[in-house]
Amino acid sequence: MYKLPAIQHGLDLTEDESMIREMVADFAKNVVAPKAAEVDENHHFSTETWSKIVELGLPGIVFPEELGGSDGGTLAYVLAIEELSKVCGSTGLTLAAHVSLGTYPIFKWGGKDLCEKYVPALIRGDYMGAYALTEPNAGSDAGGTQTTAVEDKDGWVLNGRKCFITNANHAGVFIATAVTDKTLGAKGISAFVVPRDTPGLSLEKGEQKLGMRGSDWASVVFEDAHIPKDHMLGSKEDGFVTFMKTLDGGRISIAALSLGIAAGAFDCAKQYAHEREAFGGPLTSQQAVQFKLADMDMEIEAARHMVYHAARLKDAGLPYGREGAMAKLYASEVAMRVTYDAIQIYGGYGFSREYPVERMWRDAKLCVIGEGTSEVQRLIISRHILRGLKKNS
Repeated sequence: MYKLPAIQHGLDLTEDESMIREMVADFAKNVVAPKAAEVDENHHFSTETWSKIVELGLPGIVFPEELGGSDGGTLAYVLAIEELSKVCGSTGLTLAAHVSLGTYPIFKWGGKDLCEKYVPALIRGDYMGAYALTEPNAGSDAGGTQTTAVEDKDGWVLNGRKCFITNANHAGVFIATAVTDKTLGAKGISAFVVPRDTPGLSLEKGEQKLGMRGSDWASVVFEDAHIPKDHMLGSKEDGFVTFMKTLDGGRISIAALSLGIAAGAFDCAKQYAHEREAFGGPLTSQQAVQFKLADMDMEIEAARHMVYHAARLKDAGLPYGREGAMAKLYASEVAMRVTYDAIQIYGGYGFSREYPVERMWRDAKLCVIGEGTSEVQRLIISRHILRGLKKNS
């Protein structure tokens, strides 16, 4: 067990964090929101919007200044994801995958050479980063990875297939997992940095999606793809631990994504209920609607506390795996409940494409699947509980 950190609790933000939140909120309202319906309807990834996100410096928030970042911290990054996701879940997901999955592992475990080679370029937006973990037969069961990496005198040769890889079509570098020793089980899985121009790497079109349609994805195929020996992340034996730790941090960003979607749907629902006339007055005069709004507001507030707390633990260099899983689980399920109730408040209009709440409901579904399903989060939390029991017995 560890002592609770002597860090800030609650929702108070520093001046810098407040400035970032206001800047991104303004950008989301004026640049992202007007395109949100169009990118969803046409399954369109907006390179123009991404370029503007890069200009704002958002891909570098969590990274040090010497690499081109702003060293703003995890909470500032969470605020950016939250504000973008209030108006467009696809845009929030794009940034989250690029930073938490496509860039952070190289920064954290890539060593000096790989870090200097790739991280500044990823922060500058020269290309995007992607995380190639999921396979046709290995999703929640990441230990079931079937992609292989065989060592030769010059490096590693990868063979296998990855699916549902966010940002794949625009990625200049991939983080990929592969089995290096089948006899060791999960410990025989390693993680690699794979440049986009690697011979033997190809992409296949991704499936049509229920939600997050403005977020790019594709399948990644390795056919005798040869990468240099120094492109392994960490040690050969620590690959599984490396990408599990990557997912620990990634869950905080998906929690922020969930929080933003829920908050955006709530804002839409309360405004609609205020303006919509029914039964001789606005919907807000109906107790049933008032109770829905009260529950939505309460759950969003609780989720925000959990998400911010997990981010602050990470910033303080303290254990956050349990809190990140809790934040992701709770915020994602809140997003599902809030978007559902938002559609109920809109009634028939909520079922139409005329209003954004149906899109938000579809987008929210990814949040209870990606970065570990709700069931996986409960497993992670229960393991922390049982681990604590063993230590105290």
